[in-house]
Amino acid sequence: MEIKAEVNRQLAIIERNTETVLPRDELARKIERSLRQERPLRAKLGIDPSASQLTLGHAVVLRKLRAFQDLGHTAVLVVGDFTRRIGDPSGKSKTREPMSPEEIERNMRTYREQAFRILDPRRAEVRYNSEWLEKLTLAQVVGLTARYTVARMLEREDFQRRFREGSAITIMEFLYPLAQAYDSVAVRADIELGGSDQRFNLLIGRDIQEAYGQDPQVILTVPLLIGTDGTFAMSQSRGNYIGVAEEPEEQFGKIMSLPDELMPQYYTLLTDTPWEEVASLHPKEAKKRLASTLVAWLHDEDAARRGRAHFERVFEDEQPPADMPEVVVGDLLDSERAASIVDLLIEAGMASSRSEARRLVDGGGVELDGERVKSSRDRVPVRAGAVLRAGKLRFARLVV
Repeated sequence: MEIKAEVNRQLAIIERNTETVLPRDELARKIERSLRQERPLRAKLGIDPSASQLTLGHAVVLRKLRAFQDLGHTAVLVVGDFTRRIGDPSGKSKTREPMSPEEIERNMRTYREQAFRILDPRRAEVRYNSEWLEKLTLAQVVGLTARYTVARMLEREDFQRRFREGSAITIMEFLYPLAQAYDSVAVRADIELGGSDQRFNLLIGRDIQEAYGQDPQVILTVPLLIGTDGTFAMSQSRGNYIGVAEEPEEQFGKIMSLPDELMPQYYTLLTDTPWEEVASLHPKEAKKRLASTLVAWLHDEDAARRGRAHFERVFEDEQPPADMPEVVVGDLLDSERAASIVDLLIEAGMASSRSEARRLVDGGGVELDGERVKSSRDRVPVRAGAVLRAGKLRFARLVV
């Protein structure tokens, strides 16, 4: 009876705020077996190294993975360095371009540190799927493909749509979900977690594990977090993201910019505070409380206080931040102590290219000493200590 009560307790924690747990009865059996054998379950999460930062979208599923750890189980984080060379078009209307090994390596450098802001490193394994996928021979790859049919693969919604529209679907794209499924075989996953857009791929993992003689994994999906634009799922490619390792001031400011209607989802998926507790607050106060909670979680309490103080000084009191980077720009000045605004933005690290700098300026997002710069063709007078601002959150003090 004691084991049954513990199984039910763990199920209640695991199922909280999830979208799908399939099959639920198998998860209950796996938990019971784990308790009886004193063997932790292996909960797998695959991370696609398409960009250099993990976002709050990743934090939703990482938080669920941490719940497994807190229940005594092992988190297995699989970084898809090999599968990213294939490219998964899930939810996309066309083939996604593969990435080079150099790009992937650059993106992965800080993944461990970022993930361990949320996960407990003592109960975690970090694996790279090149470890086993690079070693497969052609005969083994052919053997893998023989375990799944084209008809089943075409059940995936985005493949169906593209097939009806006559859009190209390459054989390589069929290999992505099979390779992801083989990851589960390689790490002997008991459970695999993912976003709701990964449900089809996770289900293939069950079939492939069974074909290789393993007990099939249970799949668990979580809702996709809507990004700062209030419309699309959070992603770096859309620019609507909040990074888990961004500076506290930037995190706080981005959270404060979220549309009011996203507050219930963010509280539900990213905090332990029930939305009902804060629903009656003024939207700005609800956001400040959310921002303080999330910054403290990803950094610490002092960082949360700094983030709030920065936001209130800059956005409510309309004062420049107390601390900002200093940029030496003397070499950019002409005889009249003026400089190209584009050159200033690049020197300050506020734009990575001249075209990006021009877009910032012409979009009305650049100020110098509180005055908006009207055109990217402008040369602006620069005084010592002038404050350059790009967008809402980036500031620099110019040193001549």
